[in-house]
Amino acid sequence: MSTTRRKALLLGLAFAATTSTIAQPALAQSATQSLSQESVIETIKQDGVLRVGLSVFTPWSMRDKNGELIGFELDVGRALAEDMGVDVEFIPTAWDGIIPQLVSGNFDVIISGMSITPERNLTVNFSDPYAFSGQTILANKELTEGFALEDYNSPDVTFSARRGATPATVIATLFPEAKLLLFDEEAAGVQEVLNGNAHATMFAEPSPSIEARRYPEKLHVPFDRTFLATGEGFALRKGDPDALNFFNNWIATRTASGWLKERNDYWFKGDDWQSEVAE
Repeated sequence: MSTTRRKALLLGLAFAATTSTIAQPALAQSATQSLSQESVIETIKQDGVLRVGLSVFTPWSMRDKNGELIGFELDVGRALAEDMGVDVEFIPTAWDGIIPQLVSGNFDVIISGMSITPERNLTVNFSDPYAFSGQTILANKELTEGFALEDYNSPDVTFSARRGATPATVIATLFPEAKLLLFDEEAAGVQEVLNGNAHATMFAEPSPSIEARRYPEKLHVPFDRTFLATGEGFALRKGDPDALNFFNNWIATRTASGWLKERNDYWFKGDDWQSEVAE
């Protein structure tokens, strides 16, 4: 090969390498912009509304005496919307359908005390935890008098729980021999225990202790322990790294400021709010 041709070939290779080096960042930037534009964050900003899916259960979210929604999740959703500079719309949804409703696009995010589990993670993505809770047994005093923990795992024992919620899974795992009645609302499960149709139910504190104080002659929390103490996260549709990044950063900021702990302590460790809710 002549010297002239060799120089031409080297120049061509150098040009190609330079062009490739220039093109790669451009392609990466284009891909990043495309992902950002497809994020639900952009939709929220454009519409001016954050749509939050939640299921009503005390004290995460509940109705006050005027029928208005109050609770920990309402505080979280409103603060999140305020920091985004948008309005907020809360969409109450049955628990067993809340993930399908999210995937279908009926709201932007689930903020509803949803425990982070591998099974759910197959369908949705989770933010970092913004709260931590465990499950506690609430039992009928008369039906469970003298029971040790192992006595609850019997075909003669009946549990009640909210359909599709974490306690139903925990009960089935810890007490596989017991019968399990499922209901759409947590309150219905408590009523079954109160009426003596079920020996016990299970859900997150402070609700079991509140119910035991409300009906001290009939209900009690038999064990000073929680089961499956996991973190709760925001649930969002898959394929949205922009939204996941934003929600994680928001949770980190509000955790560092102490705001999330203060709101959590108010709703879960105090009872000042109980006068706002009908008995």
